[in-house]
Amino acid sequence: MPDEPTRLPPVSTTAVGVAAVRAAETARPDRLFVDPLAPAFVDAARAFWSVGRDTSGERRQVGALIVWIRVRTRFLDDVVTDACADGCRQVVVLGAGLDARAFRLALPAGVQWFELDLPEVLEFKEQVVRDGGFKPTCDRVVVPTDLAGDWAGDLDRAGIYPALRTAWLAEGLLVYLTETTREAVVDEVSRRSVTGSRFGLTLASADRAASRRNERESMPSQPGDYVALWQSDPPPDVQTWLGARGWTVDQYDALERGRAYGLELPVVAEPRYGARLVDATMMRLRPSDLHRRRDE
Repeated sequence: MPDEPTRLPPVSTTAVGVAAVRAAETARPDRLFVDPLAPAFVDAARAFWSVGRDTSGERRQVGALIVWIRVRTRFLDDVVTDACADGCRQVVVLGAGLDARAFRLALPAGVQWFELDLPEVLEFKEQVVRDGGFKPTCDRVVVPTDLAGDWAGDLDRAGIYPALRTAWLAEGLLVYLTETTREAVVDEVSRRSVTGSRFGLTLASADRAASRRNERESMPSQPGDYVALWQSDPPPDVQTWLGARGWTVDQYDALERGRAYGLELPVVAEPRYGARLVDATMMRLRPSDLHRRRDE
């Protein structure tokens, strides 16, 4: 009989809500993606709380959140597969939570996949993976760490190779970091990214994040109190924010991407209120890149 799963820290219980959406998506005939691990994560988490509560007063907000998770999952799936097809052979998932892309995406041979998160989160995840007998499609390495600490050193010790192009993911993460930690993480990602590296990330609306965080009823409170856990507001101008660090940025409105994926979604007259999806490519040449080019 499997052991009782490890309890998740409060900030990471939100990952179970995401897994519940992914499990429901997997069962849809018109699904945007398939995540066979998601139901196992949800089942394991039921030892701690009831998953999927949806009162009538919350239904509209829950519906918007579900669309957001469906669209962003598919978007970042595409970023990863495109980056790996284009030569990235390392993927780093920051605040990986219950991300199962290392198990469900068809990846080229030789891809090394690093998942960074708090030790308790990875312990819960690994127990579910072991109990279910799930096997990754790549060389997967879990890195217990804290993004507010020496995560870069932990990543080095896990075996990342600094000269290779890397695809970085930050899904549903940055708003849970303080602004100081967020900026330090993005600085470090940028410093470590050779030309051609990719950075896929999600950002809440710049205009509404602060007000929504103060509206305690604006998002579901189970599992986890999402809004109460927000620590910072997203940068309003992504082009400037990442461009100053050497990235070229493709930014998309979440509703527009959802319609492109075939979802029937309303046309919003004021797109500034939309959540944002970002696919950035490192274009800045570092001194190490120049040396490598001379040696080639």
